[in-house]
Amino acid sequence: MAFEVIESLSLPGDPAKPNDDAFAHRAGAAVVMDGATGLGESLMPGPSDAAWVARFGANRLMAHSAEGLNPHDAVAAALRDAENSFVHLRRRVPVETYETPFSSMMFVAQTASGFDALWFGDCAALVERPGGAVELVGDAIKKKARESDRVAALAATLGENAASTGVRDAFLPALRAARNTVNTERGGWLFGPDARGAEHVASARVPAPLGTFVLLVSDGFLALASDYDRYDVTSLMHAARAKGLPGLGEELREIEAGDSDGKRFPRFKKSDDATALLLKIV
Repeated sequence: MAFEVIESLSLPGDPAKPNDDAFAHRAGAAVVMDGATGLGESLMPGPSDAAWVARFGANRLMAHSAEGLNPHDAVAAALRDAENSFVHLRRRVPVETYETPFSSMMFVAQTASGFDALWFGDCAALVERPGGAVELVGDAIKKKARESDRVAALAATLGENAASTGVRDAFLPALRAARNTVNTERGGWLFGPDARGAEHVASARVPAPLGTFVLLVSDGFLALASDYDRYDVTSLMHAARAKGLPGLGEELREIEAGDSDGKRFPRFKKSDDATALLLKIV
């Protein structure tokens, strides 16, 4: 069995800024990465530190899976690679954790009866088996609900509209304080230059016969279901197959343009990077 790519889409939240999402695929594996928006000075070469960690992670995961490593070992090897590269390429040692680049991840790798899914953060996989219901793999919906509540509370406290083309300066202290807890038991774990993350990656073995569709998404694309209530996970999968990913991307941006200040749908940025990869098991 193998993953056949039906369609892919990756849209920057702001065309004038780097796309901090990344995706990659091969016959036996695929991944979507969502680099966490930088909250300070860039420490790495390239368009942004978030783009660096997302693209680096996606490339190394595909390379290690191609070497024949099992999925967990591929994640562990990619994390070690990221740690080593960060140490050697960074301009200086981070003073606080928020300066370190991190990424959410949904990584899938074929097994004899389906695939293994491994994830950090709020990327997700939607799975539709022939004749079956759509299943959501990952923690994205719960995490997105908590984030929306936090955005609304901060906006009310600070007396500011939440959404902007970038993160508003007024929100930076709270966001940096939260980012400083990443890769601790209090703050949860993300993909980054920290080999310890291999001990904390979430995973599931997913039965998936021939003909199963798998939609890998970053949270910016999943917002159509998790934030904007345009779809649920079932109708989002069906729309991806019927309308195509570009059509859903246009729909996503139209919703955000109609709520540019984030009053109806609280969020830190008017539009987030949005990535989706539609696969079929053949």
